Amino acid sequence: MNMSQHWEWINPWFFWFLVLLPLLFYWLYHNIGKERPFMRYSMAGILSRRKTWRNRLWDLTVWFLPLVLLMMIVAGAGPRNVESGKRIKKTKGIDIILAVDVSGSMLAKDFKPNRLEALKRTAIDFIRRRPNDRIGLVVYAGEAFTKVPLTTDKRIVENAIRKINFQTLSKQIDQGTAIGMGLAVAVNRLKDSKAKSKVIILMTDGVNNTGAIDPETALELAKQFGIKVYTIGIGTNGVAPMPLVDRYGNIVGYSPQKVEIDERLLKKIAKETGGQYYRATNSAKLKRIYDEIDKLEKTVIEETRFYNYTEWFRPFVWIALLLLSIIWIIRQIILPSKI
Repeated sequence: MNMSQHWEWINPWFFWFLVLLPLLFYWLYHNIGKERPFMRYSMAGILSRRKTWRNRLWDLTVWFLPLVLLMMIVAGAGPRNVESGKRIKKTKGIDIILAVDVSGSMLAKDFKPNRLEALKRTAIDFIRRRPNDRIGLVVYAGEAFTKVPLTTDKRIVENAIRKINFQTLSKQIDQGTAIGMGLAVAVNRLKDSKAKSKVIILMTDGVNNTGAIDPETALELAKQFGIKVYTIGIGTNGVAPMPLVDRYGNIVGYSPQKVEIDERLLKKIAKETGGQYYRATNSAKLKRIYDEIDKLEKTVIEETRFYNYTEWFRPFVWIALLLLSIIWIIRQIILPSKI
C-alpha cells in the first residue's frame, strides 16, 4: 500500500478577499486615534502630544482587526491536509521472453556503435518500463539456451544483457543462426506460464541456417501454447560493415557484406501467432519498435484509492474569535469608551 500526503484548499477563491487588507490598513492609518477613549482637559494642547498607556492599548486593539480579517480569509479558504493511499492488486500480468540473436554479425556497425550495443540499450530501457511483468532472456546463435528464466527481478535480466559482449559473440561467428532453436527454447520457457498473456520478442539479423529444430516446428509450438511472437529484423537495407575475426577470436577488420534477413519467415511467425513484424534499420527505429510493443502489451493493474482529510480551518477561526474577544475586553471592560 502506497501512502502520500499533501496540503490543499477547498475554497481557494477566498484569497481574493486579501485585497481588502491594504484597504483596511489604509483606513486604519488615517483614522486611528479618532475613536480612542479621551479625557477632557482645559490644557488639551499640551496633553494631546503625550500618549498614555491607555491610548497605546486602544490603538493596539485597532491593529488586531487586520489579523482577524486574515484569519477569517484563511479559514474560509478551507485548508486541509489530505492523506491519500492506494492498494494495488496485481492481476496476472504478462510473461515476456526476449530471444536475442547473438551471432557474430551482431557486431556489424550499421547501428551506432553496433547492432549489439544498440539492442542492449533499447532492451534494458524496455525492461525498466515493465515493473509488473516477469521477463526472461534466451540467447541463440548456432545453439540456443536460457540465459535468465522468467523473473520479476529486472536487475538480473539487465545484468545478463549487459554481459553479452564481444567475447560472447566472437565465438559464434562461424556457427550460424538457429532461429528455430531460439524460438523453441523461448516457447519452452513460456509453455507452462499461467500469465494472462505470453509474449516472445524474437530478434535476429540473419536467416535460419542451422539448428536441430526448424522455425516451422517452433512456430507450431508457439501457436499450440497460445504464445504471441513479435519479430524484429535487425539490419540496414543493402550492405553493412561486418566484423572479420582471426583464429584467436580477435576482430581484425570489417568487410562490407550484404544484409540478409529472412523477412518472409519473420512475418509469418508474427502473423500466425497474433504478433507483428518490425524491421529496425537503425538505432532510433529500434527504439521506436520497443516503444510500440510496450504500448501494445499493457498489464492490467487494479487500484483502490482512498483519501483521509484533516480539516485545519478551525484553528484560524479560534484565533480570530480570540482576537475579537481581546478587543471587546479591552474596549468594554479595561478601557471604557469615555472616562
